[in-house]
Amino acid sequence: MKNWYAVYTQPHNEERAHEHLVRQGFEVFLPRYLKRRSHARRVTVVPAPLFPRYLFVSFNAFEQRWRAIHSTRGVINLVSNGDTPVLVPEAVIEEIERRRDADGFVVLARHLGLKRGMRIRIDAGPFAAHEAIFEEQRDEDRVIALLSLMGREVVVQMPIRVVMPA
Repeated sequence: MKNWYAVYTQPHNEERAHEHLVRQGFEVFLPRYLKRRSHARRVTVVPAPLFPRYLFVSFNAFEQRWRAIHSTRGVINLVSNGDTPVLVPEAVIEEIERRRDADGFVVLARHLGLKRGMRIRIDAGPFAAHEAIFEEQRDEDRVIALLSLMGREVVVQMPIRVVMPA
């Protein structure tokens, strides 16, 4: 069992932090996905961090000199509660790794075969831990779902990356 911790990086410096942490001997996980980017009527697909400004690092707090992470290029700090780094549940890392394709990119929900009427679970944002009914995919990055709130069905729009089949 590995102990994983979240590292908060400087803006657009996830790759730099990853490189320097690996050089220091840490096991680092920077989940990335293929993002569609539109510019000047051209659509390109580029690798992007799944969690902008965050990556994960594995270490044993009792055996490794982990405080060096704070002074690593590209890093702001470890996500901590006071002076104690907050442990990321291993199940979270395993789920992200399970969604990776042959090239190592995380496959987002749009590739999971969502169909109208399917129950979905919302994993982040203001409706985290709620279930909803999938209605439609608005575009490559957004979905429409019916969420039961205060005794009635409410139509909500959210990023597709925060949902998965229930």
